[in-house]
Amino acid sequence: MSDLIQPRILKGFRDFLPQDEILRATLIEKLTKVYRSYGFVPIDTPILEYTEILLRKSNGETEKQVFRFQDNGKRDVAMRFDLTVPFARFTAEHKEELYFPFKRYHIAKVWRGEKPQAGRYREFVQCDFDTVGSDSAIADFEILALMKAALNAIGVKKIQIHVNHRGIFNRFLTKLNIENKSEEILRCVDKIAKVGVEEVKTELVTITNSEQIASQILEYIQPKEDFLSTLAHIEQLSGGQNDDVQRLKDIYSMLQAAGIESTYILDPSITRGLDYYTGVVYETFLTGLQSIGSVCSGGRYDNLAGLYMKDKLPGVGASIGLDRLIAGLTELGLTSNQGSYLDVEIYNTEKELAVHYQKIASLLRNNNICVEVFPDCVKMNKQYAVTEKKNIPWGIFISKEESSKNMLTLKNLKTREQFVSISLEQAIEKILEK
Repeated sequence: MSDLIQPRILKGFRDFLPQDEILRATLIEKLTKVYRSYGFVPIDTPILEYTEILLRKSNGETEKQVFRFQDNGKRDVAMRFDLTVPFARFTAEHKEELYFPFKRYHIAKVWRGEKPQAGRYREFVQCDFDTVGSDSAIADFEILALMKAALNAIGVKKIQIHVNHRGIFNRFLTKLNIENKSEEILRCVDKIAKVGVEEVKTELVTITNSEQIASQILEYIQPKEDFLSTLAHIEQLSGGQNDDVQRLKDIYSMLQAAGIESTYILDPSITRGLDYYTGVVYETFLTGLQSIGSVCSGGRYDNLAGLYMKDKLPGVGASIGLDRLIAGLTELGLTSNQGSYLDVEIYNTEKELAVHYQKIASLLRNNNICVEVFPDCVKMNKQYAVTEKKNIPWGIFISKEESSKNMLTLKNLKTREQFVSISLEQAIEKILEK
């Protein structure tokens, strides 16, 4: 009987081969650059938190999804299911060390024990950015603008960002005298894209005990021709002009001033199921692929940090679900297969030239060219097979005669074009050509 253990991983978890991890790392680098350009700074928090920290402000569905256990010290702990709740705890714990408004980004793994499906996993990366310490339309607008800028930076141009304001929705429910059922109704409406209008209506009738009220709610969440006409519609149904309506008007004016308003749709059905959101909320969909769900979502959560501190600290933020986004980009054919970070492979054809190969490699690196020397002097078909898997664009060959004259042969491994017996300077110029 074999003592070997079968290599396997848990359902909903994944290994990442180099081409997959390179794609993730490249996207993260681009997102990080955009976050920093808006003034956001990085933080990190532990994977494990006390369960009461993570679940004090959550619904039953969230509790079902967390990975929760008792550690060796008999403490009730859980793995973070998002980066927002740990950030609220972080802010309360370090409030004396921080400055406000405080703008942070956090790119890290989170864990949810939900059923795995296309674009959804139990372990995945979130790319969060938040501003705390400001309750202004400027802070709301900046998050919305950054969502578009970040996605554009990684090559995602065709997106629609659906925006709503939970405050206006709650004013509407108050007008209907059902504000005490707000959380249930918001969570119900939030499922409309997944389960459809009829199922949501049936559930609303059960919640409100009124088919008429259920129909009024469905009428409220129906978008009109454009952002401003939809805003006028929900303004009227919620009781007229108020601070929440004015907030959306201010945000839209800033979107217009920035020339990006066409990306944003006022969608009253967007409520975000998590009940710590209190103001503007939003979800982002890839044009032509809404079935995969939102790839960037968030909102204003003015009272979240209040769970851990007496002072009220308003906040607003968003999160890009990197793994779901990559699944969408792959389906749309917008990802590339990059097997390494190398620009050049120096092929090993002469054992006696091992030192010379390393000299050439060093000079190339001094010119910001990523290069490696194939370590073994083996048959060329074996060397080609490896470099093909790495998807390297350029190859260098050096014969004994060429080495004595400080010359080399450069080959474009994509087009097969060769530049025979050229100088290193000429090779560098060719490699760095755009």
